[in-house]
Amino acid sequence: MSTVLIVVALAVVFVVVVAAVLYIGPGRASGRSGLKRRFGPEYDRVLARHDGDSKATEHELAERLERHGELRPGPLPTERRDQYVARWAELQERFVDEPREAVVEADRLLAQLAADRGYPAGTEHDGRSEEQLEALSVHHAYQVDAYRRMHRVASADGRGVSTEELRETLVAARQLFDRLILGHPDRSDRRRGGAVSRNRNLTLRPKGSGV
Repeated sequence: MSTVLIVVALAVVFVVVVAAVLYIGPGRASGRSGLKRRFGPEYDRVLARHDGDSKATEHELAERLERHGELRPGPLPTERRDQYVARWAELQERFVDEPREAVVEADRLLAQLAADRGYPAGTEHDGRSEEQLEALSVHHAYQVDAYRRMHRVASADGRGVSTEELRETLVAARQLFDRLILGHPDRSDRRRGGAVSRNRNLTLRPKGSGV
């Protein structure tokens, strides 16, 4: 009799566990914690935009992940990659005399680079910016905020932004630039990409700043 009861009890436990797994499902199992880990600061940004509504936040990010999660950015030819590196170095030098213009150029350069890697492209007027930013947030969630800030200060509304904020924006956006140039580098890529990172910590100070 005791053996029968044990078997019945085990069967009940098994049914409960199976029902729980079916109810939770793979999406719910990762749920909030999975999305928060994946999107990091982007999760907090979307949560704030939804006034703390975690369900709306998770729904938006889950849809974003479904739309862009399968995107596989293509590699850049070596010559094209070197051209981007040279252009970024030039705009860093330009910052000394024309800080805002350099940031505007950097914003355009990042958009072009992202499009070359296979992220959504287009123009300001047909929604390129937001769609591209959302796709980038799926693959570069911890770097895309700097690109968002750069895009804001590069826009017409960014006029009047302090030189220091422009400098910080350009320096922060360099992280996304490096990741788009190198992708997810292995050790050999890091060796080949030495020229990309060489000027990362340049001090960008305009002439006459007294610094």
